[in-house]
Amino acid sequence: MSSTAQPPEALRATALTKRYGRRTALADCHLAVPAGRIVGLVGPNGAGKSTLLQLICGLIEPSAGELTVLGRRPGADPAAVGFVAQDTPVYAGLTVGEHLRLGERLNPRWDAALARRRIDQLGLNPTQRAGRLSGGQRAQLALTVAAAKRPDLLVLDEPAAALDPLARNAFMASLVEFVADLGASAVLSSHLMSDVERACDYLVLLRDGRVQLAGEVRDILAQHGRGPGHLEEIALGYMGGTR
Repeated sequence: MSSTAQPPEALRATALTKRYGRRTALADCHLAVPAGRIVGLVGPNGAGKSTLLQLICGLIEPSAGELTVLGRRPGADPAAVGFVAQDTPVYAGLTVGEHLRLGERLNPRWDAALARRRIDQLGLNPTQRAGRLSGGQRAQLALTVAAAKRPDLLVLDEPAAALDPLARNAFMASLVEFVADLGASAVLSSHLMSDVERACDYLVLLRDGRVQLAGEVRDILAQHGRGPGHLEEIALGYMGGTR
C-alpha cells in the first residue's frame, strides 16, 4: 500500500520564548502552521513580530522553547528561506541585471529563467540602476531576487509599508503568484489588514509577545460569524483596538 509523504509544517513553535535582558519579546508561544500557506503576521508595535521573523530566519536564538522551520532548525538550510526586509534590500548602485547575476552567483537553487521572465513582465530595464527605480519597482525587484532563490519559505517584513496603494496591490498580487508557482509557503508581517485579507489564507496575531489568535482565515471568519472583509474587525478586537 503506497502512501503520499506530507510536506513538513512551515512553522512549529513550542513554548517559544525570547528575552532581551529583562525584556521579554516573545513568551510561551505555540504555533503549528501547515505548509503551503501565506501567513499574515499581525499585531501592534512591540508585539514581537520582528523578533519572530528573526527567529524564523535563524538570525537569533530562542531563550527557551523550540522552533522548527520546514521541519528543521532555523538557519539549517539558508537556501530554503528567502527574506525581503522592510527597506526592500536592493543595492542602489547596481543595475537590475547585476542584481540577477549576483543572485545567481550566491544561490545554489537560483532560477535564472524565472528571474528573467519576471523582470520582463514588470517591464524593468536590466541596465537601469536600482537607485533610479520607483519604490514599487524596488520592492518587486527584491521580491523577484528572493523568489528566484526557489526557497521553500518566503519571509517578508513589512515589504510594502512605504508603497502607494497601486504599487502595494501589485506587490501583493506578485507574492501570491510566486507562492503558487514555487509551491512554497510565506510569512508576511504587515500593519495593513487590507494586505493580509488580500494575500493571506492563514493568520497569526501577536500581542504583548504572545499568540492571541492563529488559524486559517476562513475558519477564523466562520468562528466569529463573519464573512470576507471582516478580518480587520476581528483582529482589532484581539489587539484592543490598536494597530
